[in-house]
Amino acid sequence: MSLANRLERCYTGAVYDTLREMGHSRCVLPQTIRPLDVNRTLGGKVYTVSGRVDHSLDAHETLVQWTGLLSKVPPDSVLVCQPNDSTLAHMGELSAETLMLRGVRGYVVDGGCRDSDFVLKIGFRVFCRYFTPMDIVGRWVPDRLGDPITIGDVAIRSGDYILADRDGIVVIPGDVAEEVAAHTEEVMRTESMVRKAILEGVDPQEAYLKYGRF
Repeated sequence: MSLANRLERCYTGAVYDTLREMGHSRCVLPQTIRPLDVNRTLGGKVYTVSGRVDHSLDAHETLVQWTGLLSKVPPDSVLVCQPNDSTLAHMGELSAETLMLRGVRGYVVDGGCRDSDFVLKIGFRVFCRYFTPMDIVGRWVPDRLGDPITIGDVAIRSGDYILADRDGIVVIPGDVAEEVAAHTEEVMRTESMVRKAILEGVDPQEAYLKYGRF
């Protein structure tokens, strides 16, 4: 099973606990970035993009640059965007369908989304901060692809991993992602034993002292 698929079988709370124990506590994106579909979990290797508002470009120029981005996102990745903007939609119907058909796992943006009903229906996983019908045409362009970005106080690099669910979004440094996944899987197995013990009537403090987890 791929590392991305293993992560998607985990949940962000357990991954965060693992990262905190490993000394990587600055790993959670702002609470304002929420899932379009709260029932879907998104995990995978990150590909980053940043952008800027630019009213000097016409509609054609902005669309050429945006479609150029869509063509460069690696399959099986999660596109993570810092748009440096809080006014426009940085994802919509055709873009979501294009990325999905190209095998991109999902999209996380510190910005906006539109056409959300369509995006929900096709099942493309999007996490965003707000919704607006106003798109990027003639107003915004991607300017750096694959370079480090920052969302909130979290530095994100292409090659890192991300796990996002209804509780939030955790960024996992690429060089420890395999270790984090393995340790989280062990944490979840231990939590299952704690849960079983409590359901069988074991005192919660006794269960914690026995298993070291709660």
